[in-house]
Amino acid sequence: MTGAGVIEGVADPSYLALHPRGHTLYAVNEQQDGSVTAVRLADRRTLGTWSTGGALPCHVSVHPSGRWLLTANYLSGSVAVHPIDGTGTLAEPSDVVAHLVPPPGPGQESAHAHQIITSPDGRFVLAVDLGNDTVYTYRLDTTTGRLKRIAYVTLAPGAGPRHLTFHPRGRFAYVANELDNTVVVCAYDPATGDLSPGPALRTGAGTGPSSSPGLSSGIGGAKNYPAQILVGKSGRFAYLANRGHNSIARYAVEASGARLRLLDTVLVRGDFPRHIAFSPDERLLFAANQGSGSVTVFRADPGTGRLSPSGAPYAAPGAACAMVRI
Repeated sequence: MTGAGVIEGVADPSYLALHPRGHTLYAVNEQQDGSVTAVRLADRRTLGTWSTGGALPCHVSVHPSGRWLLTANYLSGSVAVHPIDGTGTLAEPSDVVAHLVPPPGPGQESAHAHQIITSPDGRFVLAVDLGNDTVYTYRLDTTTGRLKRIAYVTLAPGAGPRHLTFHPRGRFAYVANELDNTVVVCAYDPATGDLSPGPALRTGAGTGPSSSPGLSSGIGGAKNYPAQILVGKSGRFAYLANRGHNSIARYAVEASGARLRLLDTVLVRGDFPRHIAFSPDERLLFAANQGSGSVTVFRADPGTGRLSPSGAPYAAPGAACAMVRI
């Protein structure tokens, strides 16, 4: 990797999303007065910054229609919707929804929304909340930009769900639990938006699933906090970023997506891998290491899914998110 410049004027960009048409980049600014900034990529000019209606936004995604931006406000425990016009510019939020039910999980004072994404078929919007151990299913009104809660499912108390990703066939979703150091496979009903969680699975870091929530030892006795989980387009392999253990776990995806089997882990040669992402052909995987301020590149074998380091880590201060633009 070599540097190609810096985009300035973005306050605290902890997560990125690209418009489906590729012309605009969106970055949440993870600050007390949460906001999101739009950047036109043709000339790297910022188009403006808008409030997310909450504090410490940590995730952003774009609805497949390209007309709505979705953000998760971590500290406020709320999710927001912004209209997007034809130029990629945003408007003030059309809706902000707080996660008031169920009550916070063990050791939590409030809800903490950590992710918001659209289901593969575009019918539902799902929000993952670490503070109350819950995944919410919403329906987005694509005329008004308002969210209506359809269902929610609560995971194990103290699990701390952080990020969710879908199998390419759209019938199973995988949830990375930050606090009890586990991964959970959930059956997904595309007709209703309901999730049905299965048992907790190992992350390849520490002693196993949820024997001591949040205290599984990693390298040097460090606690491990799973972060991003990623599934390839083939649906054959899944990868999990382990912060603390400082590794990426590789899973075989079996039974048409219903089961994950841990294969191995590979060290990231950095500290606290907060996010991982594929290249478009999925032959490269990038790990953004927040603690060491670096991005590690791996080659991914398409037949076995095995990861092997490629070159030295690239220096990127405070690296929190890796996004590959086609």
